[in-house]
Amino acid sequence: MDLAMATGTVQNENERVRVMEWRFPPGSETGHHVHEYDYVVVPIVPGMLEMVSDDGTVTQSELKLGVSYVRPKGVSHNVINRGESEVAFIEVELKG
Repeated sequence: MDLAMATGTVQNENERVRVMEWRFPPGSETGHHVHEYDYVVVPIVPGMLEMVSDDGTVTQSELKLGVSYVRPKGVSHNVINRGESEVAFIEVELKG
């Protein structure tokens, strides 16, 4: 099954941070990517996302409204919404 692409929109960016809004309609994905920077995720539309790592390991991640989490640079994965509702979050990448 081909998945649609999630939508990432840059809200702010300077030499220290990049702030993006990510929206995942049902049946969408980011595609495989590697994070260049440490980052913070703040869910704005809660739901369940699937994380697929390089080795094929699949992890379910429940995003709760307003409950942030932090990940280190180098995370390499695809993020997929297999649910029936949109999921969205703000991602803040810490450049320096």
